[in-house]
This record gives sequence, structure tokens and C-alpha cells, in this order.
Amino acid sequence: MDGLDGSGKSTHAQMIHQKYLERGENVILREHPSNDNPYGIQAKEALLGRGKINKIKAAFYYALDVIRSVRLYHQEGETLIMVRYLMGVTYLPLPLAKLLYRIFTAVLPTSDYMFFLDLKPEEALKRLSERDEEEMFENLEDLTEVRDKALQLVKGWHIINTEGSIEDVQQRIDLILEELDSRN
Repeated sequence: MDGLDGSGKSTHAQMIHQKYLERGENVILREHPSNDNPYGIQAKEALLGRGKINKIKAAFYYALDVIRSVRLYHQEGETLIMVRYLMGVTYLPLPLAKLLYRIFTAVLPTSDYMFFLDLKPEEALKRLSERDEEEMFENLEDLTEVRDKALQLVKGWHIINTEGSIEDVQQRIDLILEELDSRN
């Protein structure tokens, strides 16, 4: 589950998590940056800072946090829901983002269950204004740039416009999940 800040990634991942738990499945939900290890904590601290060094630190620690989650929690027979997974590369310059995306998709697990939650940067900013914290990329210019890069990379993903109600968006996600589940 990837998408712009404010797109509803955590909200919808939690709803999916609950749905699969109610079916009796083994489900693990991981959100990044996570707060249960030094990599995630360092990534979050850097995201709350400003400047080039914090951008580099955020990207580095974020990648380590995601890789840690994959190594610890990706197991056969369990459903692993990752919030903020591969699209973290879109915060980097485009040539590097494309290269790292190709590398990460070659070495990290991917599936047919990959969702990109999309919305206009202006709506993302409006939603983000309701939060207590502001991360370094939460401005119109960066959100627009990140969205443009992400939309170039998410070929084959399920792109969901999240500008509707939470219930309508979740209903569209559930339809896709039902179709995918029927094949597996």
C-alpha cells in the first residue's frame, strides 16, 4: 500500500488488515517508517527535519527499515501488509528513483496486491493540515513532484483515486481484493 502523504494508506491498510483477521488469516501489518526499531525512528526524525542531509538520512534509514520488515516478517503462509514500501524512492531525483525502483523490485518481494492510493496534491495538503506534525516533503511542490514520479513507476499496480469517502474507496479496494483472492 503506497501513495502520497494523506492519501489514506494507513486507514485502508488497517481496514484490509481487519478484514483478513476476521477471516482467520495470519496477517501482519507494517507501517514505515516504523517506530519499533532504530532505522524507522531515525527515518522519522530525519523526515521531521529540513535540509539535504536530512533528506539523505530519511531515504537511507527508510530503506533499512523496509528491508528489516521484509527480512523479519515476510514468511510463507502469512499475509504481510506493508504501508509505504517501494514508492519511498520517489522522494529521490528521478533517474535515481527509477534505478532503485528496478533494483528493489528485482530483490524485494512484489505481488499482484500492490496498491497506489492517488489523489491530487492540493487535496493531500488539505488532509495533511489536520495533522500535528509536518514532514519535510509535505508541501505542494514536493507532493506534485513525488506524485508525478510515482505515476511513472506504478505500472501494473492497482491505482485507486482516494478523493471519495473512506467507505467508497474501501469498497473499490475490496472489489479488487476479492478478484485477486479468487485467483489465489
